Amino acid sequence: MSRPPCPTPVPEAAAGEEPAAPLYRQLAQRLGALVASGALRRGDRLPSVREMARQQGLAQTTVLQAYRTLEDERLIEARPRSGFFVAASAVRPRPGARRPSLAVPEQTQPPASPAPVDISTLVERTLEAARDPDFISFGAACPGGDLFPPERMRKAMGRALQRQQASMSRYPFAPGIRPLREVVARRALGYGCTLDPERIVITNGALESISLCLQAVTRPGDTVALESPTYFGLLQILESLHLKALEIPTHPRTGLSLPALELALQTQPVKALLAVPTLSNPLGAVMPLAQRKALARLLRTHRLPMIEDLIYNDLCPRAEARRAVRSFDPEGWVMLASSYSKTLAPGLRLGWVEGGRWAAQVQRLKAALSGGHTELLEWAMADLLEQVHHEPALRQLRSQVAQRMDLARRLVASSFPAGTRVTSPEGGFILWVELPGGLPALELHEAALRERICIAPGAMFSSSSRYDHCLRLGLGRGWGPAEQQALQRVGQLAQALLAARPRLAA
Repeated sequence: MSRPPCPTPVPEAAAGEEPAAPLYRQLAQRLGALVASGALRRGDRLPSVREMARQQGLAQTTVLQAYRTLEDERLIEARPRSGFFVAASAVRPRPGARRPSLAVPEQTQPPASPAPVDISTLVERTLEAARDPDFISFGAACPGGDLFPPERMRKAMGRALQRQQASMSRYPFAPGIRPLREVVARRALGYGCTLDPERIVITNGALESISLCLQAVTRPGDTVALESPTYFGLLQILESLHLKALEIPTHPRTGLSLPALELALQTQPVKALLAVPTLSNPLGAVMPLAQRKALARLLRTHRLPMIEDLIYNDLCPRAEARRAVRSFDPEGWVMLASSYSKTLAPGLRLGWVEGGRWAAQVQRLKAALSGGHTELLEWAMADLLEQVHHEPALRQLRSQVAQRMDLARRLVASSFPAGTRVTSPEGGFILWVELPGGLPALELHEAALRERICIAPGAMFSSSSRYDHCLRLGLGRGWGPAEQQALQRVGQLAQALLAARPRLAA
């Protein structure tokens, strides 16, 4: 078998020229070009890190970073004890082959005034079906067990029980064990943030983190700005705290509209901003880096607290897109909230919060309202996060989910009515679908429930009725033939409902 070609050595920039891209990026681009040209084909094994470093005259760490960049771009994949190979997802379609295409939704246009929130009944009914094992569920944005090897978690729990038996005899207190808070602080460097472990609080997940932040900076009746559409769990928190939601226009690719937010701050009594700049739920938008910097400046100008939800950051393949708005905020106007339920261990239900200027208030609220957690779980989480396998596992998770999302979009393109729009997020496992012809998603939701399929209607993601023709598909659960057929069936039901509408109107 002939050896796959190697790129030519990476040259250095000549004197007086514009600075070249980093060496790892240059190597990644050259290898990517070989894949694009077909010179490197599906299944071809790349030279080992050591061999490539020798060939290119580079450090092994530089080559490894290039390979990891290509992994994140889904061009190559690492196989344990075998090396790096060109991934199946890197194969280009055959010349002349037709691929189904779908338009992406446009920027949203929510109401310009704040409104009370009342969505709990619909949310509870949908989640009840999503939890039912007799249903095939696209209704929840929860990853399934097939994405997380149980053996890794079992061993971490076993080590925690063996080494920390005494913790079972102690009453736990907030803010959580110091070793876990130190791990969180170290990992925050990946978001561009330098955090003090003493200011970090371990929580019962991201929703508790966000609730604590809101309670620290708002009072009942206040107005909170947030993306539109937004995660129903955030709306439920506002509802429970008797806060009003001011929905800000949001683009499915670039996220929150800063001009619209600035206008809102000039005309509305906004007390806080709640946003997910990386892979927002349900649109999957990723705010560009320049806009994150501009948002941080806007917060300082208006002295506005922002609660930044980082829960999906580790699912985004680009390191730049994982950088937090907080990294551009030296004055602490941004409060950070996150958890590991989407990327590591959903069942442990552990999150964290760092309250910025309001860190002391957040710590006091946590201690007063819910106290500490089971230390054993915190020790297990610290173990999992510190393992050398964690970063490779994240890359593998991103690759698995990306392949799933690609297939789901193809199924939507081939099964749903003509004119359907669907998002194309960089990562995560959520798709937002706009149905054509004003087809009510609640009708489709009801029709799917009768066939024991659960989808999330758009009415769950807003305090208004602007998204009644939309739905969210959560693809984190199982993804076998049954799920793929169920998604096609939802499309067929949508086509049937749309075809029946003119007859009903007549």
